[in-house]
Amino acid sequence: MLLILLLVVLTAITLFVPLLDRLLGRATGWPVALVLALAALWVLAQGPPLWNHDRVLEASLPWMPALGVGLHLRMDGLAWLFCVLVLGVGALVMAYSTRYFPPGRRTGFYVLMSAFALAMTGLVLADDVVLLFVFWELTTICSFYLIGLSGPGAVRPAIRTFLLTAMGGLALLTAVVLLWVRTGTTRLSEILADPSWTQDTVFTTVLAVLVIVAVFTKSAQFPFHYWLPDAMAASTPVSAYLHAAAMVKAGVYLAMRFSPAFTDNAVWGTTLVVVGLTTAVIGAVLALQRDDLKELTAYSTVSQLGFLVAVIGVGTPQALVAAAVHTVAHALFKSALFMSVGVIDHQTGTRDLRELGGLRRTMPVTATVSALAALSMAGVPPLLGFVSKENLFEALLHAPGPVWAGPVAGAVSVVAASLTFAYAFRFVYMAFGGGDRRRPGVEPPREGGVALLAAPVVAAGAGLVLGLAVTALNPAIGRAAGDAALAPADAGLALWHGLNPALGMSAAAVLLGALVTWASRCGERISGYRLLPVRGTAVFEHAHAGVIALGRRVGDLTRTDAPTRHLVVPFVLLAVLAAVVSGLGLDYGVSPAPTSRALDWLLVALTAVAVLTSVVTRSRMAALALVGVAGFATALWFVFLGAVDVALTQLLVEVLTVVVAVLVLRRLPREFHRVSRSRTAVTAVIALTAGTVAALGAYLLTGRREPSAVSEHLLANAPEDTGGTNVVNTILVDYRALDTLGELTVLGVAGLIIIAVLRSSGLLSNGGAASAAPGSSPVWNSVDNTVIMRTVARWLVPLLVLWSVYLLMRGHNAPGGGFISGLVGGSALALAYLAAPSASAARIRLAYPVLIAAGVLTAAVTGLLGYADGSFLRPLHAEIPLPWGGYYHFTSALVFDVGVYLAVVGVLLTALNQLGMPRRGRVGPLQAEAHRAPDTVRHDPATGGTR
Repeated sequence: MLLILLLVVLTAITLFVPLLDRLLGRATGWPVALVLALAALWVLAQGPPLWNHDRVLEASLPWMPALGVGLHLRMDGLAWLFCVLVLGVGALVMAYSTRYFPPGRRTGFYVLMSAFALAMTGLVLADDVVLLFVFWELTTICSFYLIGLSGPGAVRPAIRTFLLTAMGGLALLTAVVLLWVRTGTTRLSEILADPSWTQDTVFTTVLAVLVIVAVFTKSAQFPFHYWLPDAMAASTPVSAYLHAAAMVKAGVYLAMRFSPAFTDNAVWGTTLVVVGLTTAVIGAVLALQRDDLKELTAYSTVSQLGFLVAVIGVGTPQALVAAAVHTVAHALFKSALFMSVGVIDHQTGTRDLRELGGLRRTMPVTATVSALAALSMAGVPPLLGFVSKENLFEALLHAPGPVWAGPVAGAVSVVAASLTFAYAFRFVYMAFGGGDRRRPGVEPPREGGVALLAAPVVAAGAGLVLGLAVTALNPAIGRAAGDAALAPADAGLALWHGLNPALGMSAAAVLLGALVTWASRCGERISGYRLLPVRGTAVFEHAHAGVIALGRRVGDLTRTDAPTRHLVVPFVLLAVLAAVVSGLGLDYGVSPAPTSRALDWLLVALTAVAVLTSVVTRSRMAALALVGVAGFATALWFVFLGAVDVALTQLLVEVLTVVVAVLVLRRLPREFHRVSRSRTAVTAVIALTAGTVAALGAYLLTGRREPSAVSEHLLANAPEDTGGTNVVNTILVDYRALDTLGELTVLGVAGLIIIAVLRSSGLLSNGGAASAAPGSSPVWNSVDNTVIMRTVARWLVPLLVLWSVYLLMRGHNAPGGGFISGLVGGSALALAYLAAPSASAARIRLAYPVLIAAGVLTAAVTGLLGYADGSFLRPLHAEIPLPWGGYYHFTSALVFDVGVYLAVVGVLLTALNQLGMPRRGRVGPLQAEAHRAPDTVRHDPATGGTR
């Protein structure tokens, strides 16, 4: 369970960040860095047992047991390596951030960075493909918000990055579902060991393409490479962590993890090698052109990721050794470079190489750190980047396939490496060498403080130390590559391997890089030239605009306020479905036709009269009342059929619908507008057709089949499974609680939408009392007019509230439950509202948005309690002794129902309070009529009468 504890610790520090930020401000990075550093040290301590005893750490907690999905974590050598990088580099960047930012609170930044560390750690430890996908998407979300934090100019880059990486997430989700269905398990280790799905060539190829899309979008491979430089709108600490050392490594990790499954697939290997090397060259050329240090470093990241993807595509154990060691080297030198760029920008106020130069004299520590990191990136001994680059050359030179494939891949990699040397030299020389190119009068910069420089010094120094002592990495790298290849792998890392082809390729890359540097005069001659015909961001924006335009055109087909345009689709589909079912002549099982009683036909007649009368009346209010009669008849039918709880729900919905609808109808004309006879005839035909189809469907389906296996199972097992005998309620809050939670959330959102729409539309007044209604008749006096209603409400409202609580408590075993009790409680509030003499007096002074939020939150927290017994929303049960003897069976489903109750009451309160307010600048039709009366009647608060 230590792995679970690791995630719990990372979650805890994320949750505590707001409190720490309130106390420490930007110094919040220190405690966060300490936690990440301690976590990294703990992971480091697990290394020797993993390397020497060939063991793994595992932990599991149930999550969705019914689906076979669990919180399965597994740390093998590959997960261990990435964990160390995520936590170690994260600790350095957090410490660096404490002095990079000016004083002040940075709650959003530290929360998102901590959440990102949690997400990446969970991703590399996940041994369940569903859990892996969840953490994968969490990294995307954190990246989006972290980029967007940088200001208005970062909005479009954040959106572009999010949409592109989310597209890769959808590809990964599709792969997860396909693997789940084919293998019958979500355990990643079991899926990779299962030979069944890899034996189907077509299936494997489809999966390979889906995983490739996920890898390429996350790791910025051509043609998706543009998002990473675009994301440089984020602050430098974000770039140093997410877009250099962590987030982009998620794609690398995924490719290494699935490498053994796709090794023999030609599409996988060929695509990764070709696209990876193409990306390496394009990224290097674009980096050489950049004058902005941060852009240069961003494109260099794209190029280095291309190397990693290409060598993973080779797929041999030795190639995965090269990928593992270069992952470590890249995390160190790239994080050091990004943080050095931040130091330069922080101290000089610019990142433009054309305005820098000669900084080695005033910023010697930064110059040394940058030089070490750049030399490691360029593959110069004795740094770790030299060792990793040699291994890359060796692996690519022996790429499987035609005899020419290896030499060609090796040659392209040398070209890309030479360009790497050129832009690395340009970085260091243009910033720190030569003369001072700053504008006249600008004060010379000073070296950064110790706290600002400590993190990049550690990162760059680690690259040097590990390069000199690279043999110490052999156990870790060998185990990581072996776990990635699912085969033994001997790392064999050394600073000197003698004279071999890889050393010759390294020397050629340096010499050719020096030649490129001389020919381009450090890139000055090609700077500013557009080498590619289009820009990735421009392509994205055109594609995005095209998709939005297409969506508008599709939406135009149904974008109308006319109900007929919306109703035609379900009517047509219903008719087609009925025709198909009738044409197939399906056997409905039991042959006897449904029986009917005289009472049934009486209710049919009552409903028919109400519906037909509502069709011909021109009064909106009369139509509403008649529709309510049809609803009441339906409720009576439910009672006679034995569905008391459904009947009660129907009755309450009808009552409250009439109340709310009346509040809406006050804002509309009293009568419906006139329509032509032809339109009346058409709508009549449609209505009669739909009604006939529905009647035939009810006749053909009712009573012609036995209860389904599902219903029989629920009827037989609900009391034992849930402790409740009301099967309908147990389905809602026990068996199908997740669906109910979703519906509850939608209900709450609907209540908030009512508030937002009415307040933003300007239809409401400021909440003042309606104008006094003149007139001598008691009909027009609101106080006298409501005396009977107030008298009834005084006694009935408390009874309705008590009844609602009673229905809430008994819902698990008898008709009732959270929804019905909420409707009863809402009916009490509606009665209190209707009994009030004016809109302002009718307002029930409860914070209805808070009630909605409390209801949804209560249901969600109740779901979290279910983890005590294994999974989300699993009900907990307890027998509580009663003072008078016996026991009361308590279930947490009752608390869940309380959440439903609160949300329903909150939404009804919202409708009453918001829709009941008078329109701004207008009075209702009754008040308008009253204004034409000669006398004025006002309520005298002193006497309680009128004057």
